[in-house]
Amino acid sequence: MRLADKVALITGGTSGIGRATAGLFAREGAAVAITGRSEERGREVVAEIEREGGRAIFFPADVRLAEDCRRSVEETVAAFGRLDVLFNNAGVFVANDAIACSEEEWDAQVDTSLKGSFLMSKYALPVMIAQGGGSIVNNSSGWGLVGGDRAVAYCAAKGGMVVMTKAMALDHGPQGVRVNCVCPGDTETPMEHADAEHRGMTWEAYLASASDRPLGRMGDADEVARAVLFLASDEASFITGAVLTVDGGGVAG
Repeated sequence: MRLADKVALITGGTSGIGRATAGLFAREGAAVAITGRSEERGREVVAEIEREGGRAIFFPADVRLAEDCRRSVEETVAAFGRLDVLFNNAGVFVANDAIACSEEEWDAQVDTSLKGSFLMSKYALPVMIAQGGGSIVNNSSGWGLVGGDRAVAYCAAKGGMVVMTKAMALDHGPQGVRVNCVCPGDTETPMEHADAEHRGMTWEAYLASASDRPLGRMGDADEVARAVLFLASDEASFITGAVLTVDGGGVAG
């Protein structure tokens, strides 16, 4: 029960890594608030957690909108009384290079991952500081550390998250808030299946493309969730400004 008596807010918590993390956090004792744009999937995640005896609530929210971010934090505190962990997980990906990437695609990716993480943190930080501390984990990417093909907007957003994490760690460590980020590699989620389709690849071919990394396979959402849990918990009490790569060794070379 590494998050016993703690409250966590997870953006993009209705699918993939966010959904896996919400379930794991609840099993580790946290009351979990999740946001997303699909009420149907949100209700499904809450029902799953409650069936296992956990506590959860869902708020429909678009992290690109300041008012939605402010409301998500306020409603989390109203429901559970505090906020100890923020996992900035929401993100979108459309595979395109700089020539083919439309302005709308650029804005959707940068605003969801980078601006959304900024806005959620902006409203969560005062709550955490007032209660004596907290932990923020940003979900970047291996492509936030190195370039990726046909991923100009995604790399820009995720690279920004890495350096933003370090800046926030410097600013808010003295106030008792730790800020870290995870950088997953290819992880089997609905986003990866959509990317395979967008690139015109079969899922089998897409999986084969992940076999050249040291561990020889794609990751799964639970493996990333366990890394997020570590950074969010008191086990990482002396860790802030860290970038934890969870990618089977994909960017090690």
